[in-house]
Amino acid sequence: MFEIFNKDERGQVGIGTLIVFIAMVLVAAIAAGVLVNTAGFLQATAEDAGQESVNKVTNRVDVVNTHGQVQDSSIENITMTVRLAAGSGAVDMNETSIKYISDETVQTLTNTTAGAAKGNADDTNFALTKITDDDGSFGVLNSQEDRYNVHINATAIEGSSGLDTGEQVRLDITSRTGGTTQVILTMPQQLAGKDDGEPVEL
Repeated sequence: MFEIFNKDERGQVGIGTLIVFIAMVLVAAIAAGVLVNTAGFLQATAEDAGQESVNKVTNRVDVVNTHGQVQDSSIENITMTVRLAAGSGAVDMNETSIKYISDETVQTLTNTTAGAAKGNADDTNFALTKITDDDGSFGVLNSQEDRYNVHINATAIEGSSGLDTGEQVRLDITSRTGGTTQVILTMPQQLAGKDDGEPVEL
């Protein structure tokens, strides 16, 4: 038997109470759905941002060596041998840009065409030639065995006789995903006596 302490206190019953209860359940369900959707969106965004950050760090090239070509006691052309950096995914050189910065000039260079010859490098484009490419995918570095030469026409970019002794050039090589390799080249102090067309290490 239940003992009633106060006969005036009674529970709420009836259809009105049921409607209020159902409304509360619906509101809670909608709120939970919004929270779940928001959490899923934030997770997907975080994963995308994380992958982009990884690509910016890993998907880039490594410069193996560099040399210049002498013309009239200055450096006329710059040639860099590139390969994939350790742990990097494939890098499409056709979608890679090179920012050229010297004491007097700033220029962004893009690739000319697949299979471009060295002579096609100009004031806005670099050229690419193949050293090794084991699967015929020239233009795309997709193996640690791939080696390409990147040719830069310093004379065309500088709009003069090229780069003189002691001058410095910074090259920022940026892949499509944002991975960047920076190279700083200093022209040799002694170019006098070098024959035209002779290569010199930079």
